[in-house]
Amino acid sequence: MTSIQSGYNRSTFYQYFSDIYELLDFVENNLLNYIKEELANKELSMHTVQNALHCLDKREYLSILSALLGDYGSTRFLNRLKREITLDRLELNFPQNHSITPYLIEFYLSTSLSLFRLWLQRQKDLSSEEFFKLVDNLYTKGITPYSK
Repeated sequence: MTSIQSGYNRSTFYQYFSDIYELLDFVENNLLNYIKEELANKELSMHTVQNALHCLDKREYLSILSALLGDYGSTRFLNRLKREITLDRLELNFPQNHSITPYLIEFYLSTSLSLFRLWLQRQKDLSSEEFFKLVDNLYTKGITPYSK
């Protein structure tokens, strides 16, 4: 995407990528590799999902993320992102080998990613600090403190 914006024409694009899906894979892989590198430098924590989202709160990744997580985005990328935030990186006290554990994990990951997606769609109407504090509070205290 950046190569197209920086003045490359259509024929130059096809010298590097055979089709749009190859470009999409390239962009997704770069983004996921960045997330892995950032998470590798952090301690294991129950906040790993928020850490992953926080490392994506950088100007150079926001336009790519907005496209990948936007209305015309890819559910495939969303699933890849969930897999990259691997369970061994999450220190959650969920029951092991229990039938509800996959549901709890899906809830945790999907909710975080959905909130992040909404925040991007709303043009980051909360500061980064406010947003990440809100996500943390929602997990630890629920929505009750915010309801009347």
